[in-house]
Amino acid sequence: MTTEKEIKMPIDIKGILNLLPHRYPFILVDRIIDFEPGQSITGLKNVSMGEPFFQGHFPGEPVMPGVLILEGMAQTGGILAYLTEQSMIGEKLVYFAGLDKVRFRKVVRPGDQLIFKLEMIKYKARLTKMAGHAYVGDELVTEAEMMATFA
Repeated sequence: MTTEKEIKMPIDIKGILNLLPHRYPFILVDRIIDFEPGQSITGLKNVSMGEPFFQGHFPGEPVMPGVLILEGMAQTGGILAYLTEQSMIGEKLVYFAGLDKVRFRKVVRPGDQLIFKLEMIKYKARLTKMAGHAYVGDELVTEAEMMATFA
């Protein structure tokens, strides 16, 4: 792990776009509000009725797709990986390598604010394993263990 420069919180969307290759409509994290190198990260996503997926999921009963909650969690974890190993920024992409223990506990609707909290479980040879939890307020809505790698 390298910590090449001090990271100032919060990281806004401009800073996130400097780290991740994702762009609209697939950027699913709006702000990073806390970070400890090699340890943990907290990000947030403001869920709006203007999200393109709500047009079809589901008309008249908008629910954020669970896979997109996982994607937002993964993007937040990718930022943790980049900020932990800063030499990889702009050099390598962070790819999902696996998901375990995925559970969807509650639905997420327009107007909710998702809080993504990830903790590094293991970091070895550029392979990371993280425990992720997504909350709306104090309620756990999704949890998973995620593995990712630089490539």
